[in-house]
Amino acid sequence: METLWEYRYAYRMKSMKSSVIRELLKLTQKPEIISFAGGLPAPKIFPVKEFQEAAYRALENNAEKALQYGTTEGYLPLREMIAERSARYGLKINASNVAITSGSQQALDLIGRLFINRGDKIIVENPTYLGALQAWNAYGADYIPVPMDKEGMITSELEKALRKGAKFIYVLPNFQNPSGVTLSLQRRKELVELADRYGTPIVEDDPYGQIRFEGEHLPPVSVIDSEYREQEGSSYDSNVIYLSTFSKLLAPGIRIAWVIGAEGVIRKLVQAKQGADLHTSSFNQISVYEISQNNFLDKHVEVIRATYKVQRDAMLEAMDEFFPAEVKWTHPKGGMFLFVTLPKNLDATELFEKAIKKNVAYVPGVAFHALGGGKNTMRLNFSYPDSDTIREGIARLGNMLKEEIYVK
Repeated sequence: METLWEYRYAYRMKSMKSSVIRELLKLTQKPEIISFAGGLPAPKIFPVKEFQEAAYRALENNAEKALQYGTTEGYLPLREMIAERSARYGLKINASNVAITSGSQQALDLIGRLFINRGDKIIVENPTYLGALQAWNAYGADYIPVPMDKEGMITSELEKALRKGAKFIYVLPNFQNPSGVTLSLQRRKELVELADRYGTPIVEDDPYGQIRFEGEHLPPVSVIDSEYREQEGSSYDSNVIYLSTFSKLLAPGIRIAWVIGAEGVIRKLVQAKQGADLHTSSFNQISVYEISQNNFLDKHVEVIRATYKVQRDAMLEAMDEFFPAEVKWTHPKGGMFLFVTLPKNLDATELFEKAIKKNVAYVPGVAFHALGGGKNTMRLNFSYPDSDTIREGIARLGNMLKEEIYVK
């Protein structure tokens, strides 16, 4: 039966669709299905004991703040801690450049609310993060995809995109979701130079930057931008808005992320956030601050790196063993994902039902392509399942692909 609400939805709802990943996860709840679909951190390394102790300290020592309304900007000691940690990577900021959000997804939504008018063009990598597309579709964004290769966004193609007049460039430089690819240092410099030449700002989304388990750390795009423009002193006046999160470093259920930007940008973002949720959970913010003391966060990141490297290696080794030679995939040096390219005649969305019958799941890559395409691609997550489960799941997926490629 229809309700009186059926014909009263706002126009923006026409462009809103359910997350493909969230819908697929509903199909993978059976215990016999091995799922590589979700972007889930490994629960076996959640710091449960440390969270219990941190929550106790938050209530024992700071209950009047932990259980009270807080400032929209976020808990000041946590913002100061983020500023201090950012200095390690060359970001010269202070707490006034930091705002706490309820996960990176809220940060993306607030950026859309701040900057995107219907029809505005946003330059994105192709493929790009589905959550950003979902957030910005609500504001009527149009997209200009720039192709990628093993060194990230192909900057020789970027200038062509910039000539079309974009509102900003959105990039995930480290172990990109979904591809697992990292933007090379040379291309980071070229990105900054081109963005400056065309007067186009950058949104740098970096949830995985600290989860590097191979190779040398690369400076953030925001740092390269500051150096390119010879920014001096402690005032952060960058053309880059930087996003990151504690979801991948501690636990996603706490929904604590942060935005770094010029003070004027942060003030506007705070105004937008006031209308959304007043502020992020005080209790969660203070608990995160408490758990991060005494160098625990650095120690825990090392555990994450070691764990995910083992699981990435298990997936790569299993793919070498079980996948057909016609199938190709990326080799990420960190993060949580890798991307698979099938022969052009195969459609990963059509194959999904067959994979489920083999009790294995993935995310079809078409979901990550802003203007369509990528039908013969899929994203696999290696952070959630253990190594034995990864091997079994890849064997099942490989058998299904062999049947499609060789039997037909």
